[in-house]
Amino acid sequence: MNISVFCREATKDDLPAVLSLHEQLLLDEDKVLSLLDAEQIFERIGHYPYYKIFVAVQEGIVVGTFALLVMDNLGHMGAPSAIIEDVAVKPNLQGHGVGKAMMSYALKICSEKGCYKAVLSSNLKRERAHTFYESLGFERHGYSFLVSVPPDPWPK
Repeated sequence: MNISVFCREATKDDLPAVLSLHEQLLLDEDKVLSLLDAEQIFERIGHYPYYKIFVAVQEGIVVGTFALLVMDNLGHMGAPSAIIEDVAVKPNLQGHGVGKAMMSYALKICSEKGCYKAVLSSNLKRERAHTFYESLGFERHGYSFLVSVPPDPWPK
């Protein structure tokens, strides 16, 4: 069953639905932001040159979300690149075209912005997500490295 969805830029009013979708991305010890904290961060995001939160909507209900950051580069002859983050779809609608619609929308924006690449990362445990991204043409590429940054990582 494929459902008809459309994607649009999220508004402050969408934040409760976005936070609800983010709950499924949490690792064991993580928590979701409070609405107040999310509103403050959402306000700051609005000041970036191109960092936007999007939602997928079906019949007036937010059923998916993702974030898209397009950044300028000095390398690659100045061509921008994009990072897709925080991709989430309501669990009961996974496998029904919502994620595909969102990624198509994201990649269309990347193309319009002249990006030479779009990247995303996915937790190693999310094997279904990996299969999904590969089905859309994403390739495993290189290594992703992570370090938790303490408040003062380089004491004087």
